Amino acid sequence: MATPAAEVHVDVPLVRALLEDQHPDLAGLPLEVVANGWDNVILRLGDLLAVRLPRRAAAATLIEHEQRWLPEIARRVAPIVPVPDPIRIGRPAGDYPWSWSVVRWLPGTPAGERVGGVHVGEALAAFVGLLHVPAPADAPVNPVRAVPLATRSDAVLARLDSPDVPRARELAAVWRAAAAVPAYTGPPVWVHGDLHPFNVLFDTGPDGGPRLAAVVDFGDVTAGDPAVDLATAWLTLDHDGRRVFRTRVAPDDDTWERARGWAVSIASALSLSDDRTFRAAASRAVQQVLDG
Repeated sequence: MATPAAEVHVDVPLVRALLEDQHPDLAGLPLEVVANGWDNVILRLGDLLAVRLPRRAAAATLIEHEQRWLPEIARRVAPIVPVPDPIRIGRPAGDYPWSWSVVRWLPGTPAGERVGGVHVGEALAAFVGLLHVPAPADAPVNPVRAVPLATRSDAVLARLDSPDVPRARELAAVWRAAAAVPAYTGPPVWVHGDLHPFNVLFDTGPDGGPRLAAVVDFGDVTAGDPAVDLATAWLTLDHDGRRVFRTRVAPDDDTWERARGWAVSIASALSLSDDRTFRAAASRAVQQVLDG
């Protein structure tokens, strides 16, 4: 699955011009493109800031969701981990058609192919414990995350028909079992929506192992079933980390089974990426789902 083509080319001259127009006090800081992802381009701005800009129209609404809701979420989860809440807002200008944000530059590097143990499991459990509270009625609606698993079966099973997804037949059995579990009936709660290893940042803890440093990319933030975030237990953690995560979160068995289904969904999507590191992380997650 190829990364979508950019609909607007975002580079240093464009962002410098936007800053000069709207935030001139920041325009003289060093500026460098550091990530060009599926939806957004990230530029580091000086030592302490970053600029996050949509590269295609589908992401424009998502960044507006972050601008509206992340300040509140950041305050809620601050005792555990920082998140990239906007400190300045940018608006369309010149040839650039969408809103954009200046955010804090956060510590750590994406977990990627690395796996978190007990300490990361404890921290992620504390993070979702603070995040997963009832959301207001006007929370963003995301049609593909935190929804009943059965509504995603056609898309997931189509991915699992691909020869590029490892152990696809076994994953399909896990998915069908999870999709058959009763759907969530509790109050819609805030969820990150995309809590996979490239949106979880690690640094090095006192014991030399990975430590949770930050959680990023809230573009899929929505309200619904918390199970979608609990999928990180298989995507980001090893066996011991997953055990302590489950103990701390204490989900009921149906929620845990739905979370395993979400892990299949996200891992299968990562398996079809044109990025080698995404495919490697997906392969490790598949092993955790089936053997861990």
